[in-house]
Amino acid sequence: MEREWTIQEAADEIGITPHTLRYYEKAGLLVPVSRNVGGHRRYSQREIDFLLFLTRLRSMGMPIQQVKKYAELARQGKDTTHERGQLLFNYRKEVCSRISELERNLKILDYKIGLYRQGWSATDGDDPCIRELRQLCTLMKNQEESIETEKDSEFTRR
Repeated sequence: MEREWTIQEAADEIGITPHTLRYYEKAGLLVPVSRNVGGHRRYSQREIDFLLFLTRLRSMGMPIQQVKKYAELARQGKDTTHERGQLLFNYRKEVCSRISELERNLKILDYKIGLYRQGWSATDGDDPCIRELRQLCTLMKNQEESIETEKDSEFTRR
């Protein structure tokens, strides 16, 4: 007999709260889970595994409606494999764009911290690094655009 998980055990295994599990079921990310004779939810290993992936999508910031769309497609089976792959590929591009933006901002922050470590002071309102910051932003934006162009065709080539 396959192990069944209580809502608390499932939540602990996945790393979310029981409240979030209930919400995911209510939002349609899961089909209603089975219940024991006392009416308490029981999760299968398959449901736990599926939820692990869905929670990763949510932790990356995928909107609940997109996660729901993915879950609905997954429940439809093998016929939706390509559509699921395309949905994930498109979202991957969004994640990469956000990561690039964070990396750009981190470099700018590190540069500014470096100025302060060297003793720079903004007492006169003049920022000696503004020209370098503008050049850095332009360079990184150009690099990001060329990377995005390469990635756009990756999914369809496979």
